Amino acid sequence: MQNPATPPHSHVEPLRLPQNVIKALSIDNLVFGLDEDELKILLVKQTDPMHQGKWALPGGWIRYDENLRDAAYRLLEELTGVKQLYLEQLKTFGRVNRFPTERVVTIAYYALVSAEHYSLVAGQSAADVSWQSVNNLPELIYDHAEIVQYGIKFLRHQVCHQPIGFNLLPEKFTLLQLQALYEAILNTKLDKPNFRRKIMKMDLLTACNEKQKGVPHRAANLYRFDSETYKQLTESGFSFEI
Repeated sequence: MQNPATPPHSHVEPLRLPQNVIKALSIDNLVFGLDEDELKILLVKQTDPMHQGKWALPGGWIRYDENLRDAAYRLLEELTGVKQLYLEQLKTFGRVNRFPTERVVTIAYYALVSAEHYSLVAGQSAADVSWQSVNNLPELIYDHAEIVQYGIKFLRHQVCHQPIGFNLLPEKFTLLQLQALYEAILNTKLDKPNFRRKIMKMDLLTACNEKQKGVPHRAANLYRFDSETYKQLTESGFSFEI
């Protein structure tokens, strides 16, 4: 959660918030980005004296006159410049001592995007904004590390049960590109023949009867998603055991 949502130390006055925000209720955004086959998350660097130089999830206070998702979009754009993505509500975090001196419940939203498609611009209350590897996170304020870990666990479960993240692939792609997507999210190397056998059994892919062009290696076959099967699996789910 970002300035001015930063609480003081216990020996100073309680939070002073703008009159139009809901005290004790905040938003935190988890924007996961695939960047060169590595899973990263969008973080902002703090400017307030208490947490100066530390990193946090982009978030802040909800206004009385805005819906929850609208608040998530507003805060994300104000702090990072990122917009035009779809945020899903992840979970509400309300451990009593998660926020010093105050009782604050935060609602987490998440998205999975291609990092290269977004230009980052640090807002006035952010010293910096950047994509950070989920496997090498800096120190995070409050319980943000706990929130991130929950988000990663959720994302890794979802990718094995719904076709999330598949929208990050080009319209025509190779099986190797699809495997790289899974490996980046799951943070593990997958057995190539076993992965391909499981994917093909799902009847999710349609052969394009084309091969890659202009590549320095042996050209691979191209596939696309079968739209009807994709829609069905989005609604009903599947089980892709690793």
